[in-house]
Formats: sequence, C-alpha cells, structure tokens
Amino acid sequence: MTLLDVSRLIIAIIGPGLLMAAVRYLPRLWAAVSDRLRKPQPPEVSPYGPPIERLAADLRRLLRLHGELVASAQNSLCAQRVWAVEAAIGMRAVEAATALEVPHPHPDRAASLTRTEISALLTALAMAGLVLPARMGGFTIGGSR
Repeated sequence: MTLLDVSRLIIAIIGPGLLMAAVRYLPRLWAAVSDRLRKPQPPEVSPYGPPIERLAADLRRLLRLHGELVASAQNSLCAQRVWAVEAAIGMRAVEAATALEVPHPHPDRAASLTRTEISALLTALAMAGLVLPARMGGFTIGGSR
C-alpha cells in the first residue's frame, strides 16, 4: 500500500463527514458573519467598579468596624488596624464618589486620605444620596439619614 492509496482511503473515510458538517454549519456561519457585517453594534457599556449598593454596604460595615476599634480599650494594640480600616474606608469612599460623580481626590491617593478628608468625602456622599450612619467612629456625616 503506497502513500497515495493511504491518502485516498483517509479522504474516503473523512470526506463524507466533512461534507455533512459543511452542509450543516456553513449556512449558520454565513448568516452570523453577514449579520455582523451588516449592522455595526454599539460597544457594550460596562459599569466601573462594583454596584453602588455593595459600596454603600461596605462603607457602613467599615464605619461600624472603625467605631468598634476606636472605642475598644486596647487602642494602642489596634492602631495599625484602625489605620488599615481608615484606608479601606477611603478606598471605598472614592469608588462610591466615582460611581455617584461626586468630586473626590485621585484614586491613587485614596489609601492616604486624612480623617478630615474622609469625613468631607463621606459628607459629600451622604449629600448625594448615599445612606450612611450620622455618627460613627470619629467621622461625622452631616445630612445622612
């Protein structure tokens, strides 16, 4: 058996399957390609960051945790945790401000915001309609419910 005979045998075995696949799938492929070429689709809009509900819940949780840490008797032992929670509050507040289009510091600076800047940002978020506690852990948020 030569190489030519083997190639004929392979074509005889695979050929009908390829022909049936072409008959079955080529019309669908042609329709999909022609639809895609005929009407250009607008780019899909994807949201920036997590949903605002999750951001608000995270902010409330972090503010509650901050209040518990500040009020604890072991203040000197958890100073680094307080700083980490404040950095997380700043990050989430900047993300929420971006989502609500509230003026805010650059996101690169979010982890190093001072308590005064965080308080001002939380007040602006509350004025924009984000429901946050009125007083929690050293941050006073005016105008919230």
